[in-house]
Amino acid sequence: MQGIVLVGGEGTRLRPLTYDVPKPMLPIVEGPIIARVVEWLGLHGVTRVVLSLGYQPDPFCAAFPEQSWAGVEICYAVEPHRLDTAGAALFAAEAAGMLDEPVLVFNGDVLTDLDLGKLVGLHEERGAAITIALTPVEDPSPYGVVVTDEERRVLSFVEKPPRDEAPSNLINAGSYVFEPRVFTRIARDRPVSVERELLPEFVARREVCAYDSDAYWIDTGTPERYVQAQLDVLAGRRANVVLPDCEERAPGVFVAPGAVVDGEVRGCAFFGAGAVVAAGAVVADALVGPSARVMPGATVRGSAVLSGAHVGSGAVVDSSIVGPRAVIGRRAQLTAWTVIGAGFAVEDDADLVGAHLPD
Repeated sequence: MQGIVLVGGEGTRLRPLTYDVPKPMLPIVEGPIIARVVEWLGLHGVTRVVLSLGYQPDPFCAAFPEQSWAGVEICYAVEPHRLDTAGAALFAAEAAGMLDEPVLVFNGDVLTDLDLGKLVGLHEERGAAITIALTPVEDPSPYGVVVTDEERRVLSFVEKPPRDEAPSNLINAGSYVFEPRVFTRIARDRPVSVERELLPEFVARREVCAYDSDAYWIDTGTPERYVQAQLDVLAGRRANVVLPDCEERAPGVFVAPGAVVDGEVRGCAFFGAGAVVAAGAVVADALVGPSARVMPGATVRGSAVLSGAHVGSGAVVDSSIVGPRAVIGRRAQLTAWTVIGAGFAVEDDADLVGAHLPD
């Protein structure tokens, strides 16, 4: 089959990282999020995808100069203006000539091991206009909860219900199969949302089926989940992920060529090419990107330090993200999902709790 991947959003929850690079181009253990998505599609027999682009399209084109990855042909459709999710899917389908047969549609910030063959098989069996993948989560309150009948027809959506009031723990997993007739219901003269407009219309007509799956699934759109997605790869919680050329020195600890790790390592970790972790430093369940440096006495825990960043002596980076080429001053403290943008310098002895800098 062919697929449409929606990657036109601005990634506001991961700012300031996304000021400089679109969210799907952020690295997941060295490979961009979108590359991980395309790899998964290729494993399930998808031969061609169109990336529906809006915000900062150029980095995507530069990342795939041969317009292919993992055996999947890649083409591009750049929105002329903001079209929202359904409008973007229609624009991409038209641009790529995908209007005459069923097509897969995906949110580009989701990483999953969902079995697409089973999703498509159920879709064909039920004769639905739309089939939506559902995934169980422990806390459905940040998501759209899906209510179905015994035959797995979707009855309704409940957006971000309080945890103790949610009708189920099954949420929209951001993967769909659309029949060609779905595109005829999308307006061309204004933005149209899949979640807020298109799905409710077809639910009212009882033409939406659900496929439940407990396969691995994560939305990478927040700092916490972005880091967790990387740790899941290192811990082996995701299947069939190709890691860059590196040595596994201990279970879940991967060291790329040219990295020098003299400090203490706890739990899972990844060290990119040319990274340096000085003696006396501690890295625990964290990533240190290519050419990044963690100086003596520093601690990086449950965090991602991206390429070329510098963590000064005695600094603590705990549950946070340090952007490319950023500099963390000596004895600075970063906690509670602080996010530091590319090239930003944090002063010595700073104490940042949940900060996003520059804002």
